[in-house]
Amino acid sequence: MLIAEIARPEQRGRVLGMVQSAWAVGWALIVLAYVVVFSAFDESTAWRVLFALGVLPALLILYVRRRVHESEVYVQTRETGRSEQVPLATIFRPGLLGITLAGSLLATGAQGGYYALFTWLPKFLKSERGLNILGVGSYLLVIIVGAFCGYVLSGYLHDWLGRRRAFAWFAVLSALTVIVYTLATSGDRRGLLLVLGFPLGFFPSGMFSGFGSYLAELYPTRARGAGQGFCYNFGRAAGALFPLLIGVLSESIGLTAAIALGAAAYGLSLVALLALPETRGRQLMVD
Repeated sequence: MLIAEIARPEQRGRVLGMVQSAWAVGWALIVLAYVVVFSAFDESTAWRVLFALGVLPALLILYVRRRVHESEVYVQTRETGRSEQVPLATIFRPGLLGITLAGSLLATGAQGGYYALFTWLPKFLKSERGLNILGVGSYLLVIIVGAFCGYVLSGYLHDWLGRRRAFAWFAVLSALTVIVYTLATSGDRRGLLLVLGFPLGFFPSGMFSGFGSYLAELYPTRARGAGQGFCYNFGRAAGALFPLLIGVLSESIGLTAAIALGAAAYGLSLVALLALPETRGRQLMVD
């Protein structure tokens, strides 16, 4: 949200895409840590060591609190005295309620489809495709390279095609890629599994680059933080149910088929886009 308010409207998508691409960098670092830690420790200890490493990025808050300043549009809105005392209530009032519901559904589809795949992907590669720990790490690195490219290029596509059209393309291509990756790579097709790793990282990950610009543009400044935070994290919470659903389904139809079926989550995002306006180039004004 902060970067969205600072960036120029015609470049907001690509700027937020670059910010989002840092996710892939962190993912690559943790995959490398995964290979090292699980090679050095027993599995019952290794996951605890890996989990503890997640504390380290929190130290960045010390820099953020001291060096990063509020955006001008936010400061000016506060100075006008028109900012809401309870912004969370504002996003459920007439005029913004529809945006909140549709934005939450958009985020649920993107994150549900993503979590359904990537939560189970290491297990899929080990148990369904027979890879060892080093092999899983190598295949994941290909996916991460695709994810980094997806994050960056998606931002440019949002500035070029518009928010709604870019989201729609990424949702459709994400679903198709997941289905092909899981169902067309059985047997001895490990070469295809490696090749498809790039688009598997590119499309499902690249879809997230649009949220920073789109959700910021959908809400007025007085409720932008509440709206963006609620929609994205409602999608995170609802999307977290999809890996559980995959686990339940895998008991009856197998893990491969269950993950492929999980691609249907992206349909929720397509439905949400029918109710959301196009916002490309919108100025974020003092209100």
